[in-house]
Amino acid sequence: MPNWQVPSRVRALITTRAGGVSEPPYGQWRDGLLCSDGLNLNANGDDKLHCINENRARLATLAGVPIAWLEQVHGTDVARAETVLAQQAKGEAMVRADACVTTQPQIGCAVVTADCLPVLICDQAGQAVGAAHAGWRGLAAGVLENTATQVAALAGNSALCAFLGPAIGQQAFEVGAEVRDIFMQAATLAERDATAAAFYPHAERPNKYLANLYQLARLRLARLSIRSIEDGQWCTVSDPTRFYSYRRDGVKAGFASLIWLS
Repeated sequence: MPNWQVPSRVRALITTRAGGVSEPPYGQWRDGLLCSDGLNLNANGDDKLHCINENRARLATLAGVPIAWLEQVHGTDVARAETVLAQQAKGEAMVRADACVTTQPQIGCAVVTADCLPVLICDQAGQAVGAAHAGWRGLAAGVLENTATQVAALAGNSALCAFLGPAIGQQAFEVGAEVRDIFMQAATLAERDATAAAFYPHAERPNKYLANLYQLARLRLARLSIRSIEDGQWCTVSDPTRFYSYRRDGVKAGFASLIWLS
């Protein structure tokens, strides 16, 4: 459960590997073994569709709200959750977007991640919420700015709060110089030093860096004057008991970060 100071009607949760029906390699770890009760929520891998559907149904039951699921593509588009649910109800193709927002109560905005950064956003009056999927590509292209701007507009420009969920930690996130260059080129003059500091030169691999995804996200949110930013500084790669990680396992699986208004 995110530990942040927000209105009581703003509800949020982040799943782990536990509590589902997915079989190994998607199951959860118990006593050193992969068991057949994994809560894999990623529909883009090789897991059985009936397992994913059951896992998603269990999460909806736990939260007590219908959930807007997206086809995430590492982009910057933001969808309205009620529109996503309407298309789901009609059996239409999933909405291609990497964030969703809503002002409607009892509708869950969700993103599925493994090593990418999930970001939950709400306003301080509890009028609007949103969830964004921020891998480095989407983060560099502005997915957080797009999501936060829409939440603020829906909330009447009330001040915003953000929570940064579990993602790959800097000690495990190796990137090339081209990734650093993209962020440096996009940085404002005031952001350049902090952006450079988010990329630590790899001690053994020339032209490779260890990137701090959390720090890069904080810089983007600060562009919108968001000062209330909380995170747990997890590392999905180093926590196989709780979280899926593609970099660690090479398996397309994921957990969900969910936010809604009660």
